[in-house]
Amino acid sequence: MNVNARLPDQCKIVTGFAPGTPSTTTPDYVSLKNYARMSVIICVDNATTVTGSAITLVQASDVSATGAKALAFTKYFANTDTGAGDTLTETTATSNTFTTDNTNAKNLLYVIDIEADDLDVSNSFDCVRAGTGDAANTVLSVVYVLYGSRYQSPAAVAAITD
Repeated sequence: MNVNARLPDQCKIVTGFAPGTPSTTTPDYVSLKNYARMSVIICVDNATTVTGSAITLVQASDVSATGAKALAFTKYFANTDTGAGDTLTETTATSNTFTTDNTNAKNLLYVIDIEADDLDVSNSFDCVRAGTGDAANTVLSVVYVLYGSRYQSPAAVAAITD
């Protein structure tokens, strides 16, 4: 990263899921065909009697979800109490998933880092989205930060179209 350049000049920042309680709404896909990497940032605001949301990754060959299938990941970063500190702890995912913490009245932050080459590129998969399982009494949002633009300024390269 260039410390003399602004973040939006180096990264494409896209809302994948606007703040809401995950239920029937599915986060958007983004295309990594013009980017080398992506971070999925999940912010969570727990109320009381929280169930947590199962988080997965899904890959597809286009942003319309053609051929959608699971994207394996083994690590993510977590801060299960952003009110108490700002440290992200590397954590192991089990079976390509994790469930957000269900402690009442806590704010949480999760980050999953993906390389474009992690996708099934040999079968033309270049699109990815977070999967958010149904949850109760929690609000979360998903933001994608795509970086390592392959061709030009990230601001000029669309990520939500093929």
